[in-house]
Amino acid sequence: MRKVTVEEHFAIKEQLDAVNSIINNTYPNLKVAQEEKMLVHELPFLYPSRNQNTVNKLLDIGEGRISLMDRDGIDVQVLSLVSPGVQVFDAATGTAIAKIANDRIAEAVRKYPGRFDGLASIAPQNPSKAAQELERAVKDLGLKGALINSHTKGEYLDDKKYWVIFEMAEKLGVPLYIHPRCPSPDMIKPYLAYPRLHTAMLGFSAEVSLHVMRLICSGVFDQFPDLTIILGHLGEALPYWLWRIDNMWQMRDFPNRPERLPSEYFQDNFYISTSGMFWYPPLLCACMVMGADRILFAVDYPIESNKKAVQFIETAPISKSDKEKIFHQNAQKLFKLKNPNR
Repeated sequence: MRKVTVEEHFAIKEQLDAVNSIINNTYPNLKVAQEEKMLVHELPFLYPSRNQNTVNKLLDIGEGRISLMDRDGIDVQVLSLVSPGVQVFDAATGTAIAKIANDRIAEAVRKYPGRFDGLASIAPQNPSKAAQELERAVKDLGLKGALINSHTKGEYLDDKKYWVIFEMAEKLGVPLYIHPRCPSPDMIKPYLAYPRLHTAMLGFSAEVSLHVMRLICSGVFDQFPDLTIILGHLGEALPYWLWRIDNMWQMRDFPNRPERLPSEYFQDNFYISTSGMFWYPPLLCACMVMGADRILFAVDYPIESNKKAVQFIETAPISKSDKEKIFHQNAQKLFKLKNPNR
């Protein structure tokens, strides 16, 4: 079976230098450095002094990465700039680095046809320019959508000033991938009592699931009914919670509540990927809630293992036809990918 992975990260030197200048308090904009002081807790894998191997893998979108894909049987990676993307910078810097990152993805796609595709970086700090960059990335560079790392300086996309981004994504017919980062500054303190609780252990999924529920409650999917959102990690626990969410939704009224149930928006407007969640119980739950047609294959490379991700689906207690959908058919349809013979 072909294998297309849809949440695979890379970095560029310009991004890493700017992130480390925030961490080291040398970023030119002191306000930004103060706003993003929690980066020291969020991104230990980006420090070359702590994990040079991971940094090297992130920086490589060429032969070295492809050799590892070949070793583990992966045909295509859909690339995205590693969290926190460009959302921690001031708007001008974020917009500029996003353009550089998107150009680099497009260059890799041209250089290695059939091995890479990409999701654009955008800087929601300036929503109108973010929408313009999404349009450029899709129309001029051939990228397949965009990835946004949840909150931007503590603000969520349900704020209507960001809806110009949704409007553009729907117009272009491309999905937006909402990727985790640590909980927002207003929420992170209780997580910091124990190591790693604020990251993938719990904080990442709690952050993104909250973001999604804010979007559903805001009515954004009534305004943009063809908008498609992708979530990683088998849906950030939301498939497990949907019955209770619907039940409370019907028992409690609030002003301007969207008419449809949260589960209906989730099943109609969302895809979920397997990134970093290689366990059968949540996969089977996701198949029951979403159907295999809405599940995408992903690794979360280089944080997670290509080999483990492949083995997880190959040995999963699901049908061969569902494995085909998850491994490649759903991604090919959603992202309108070419299907070269390899």
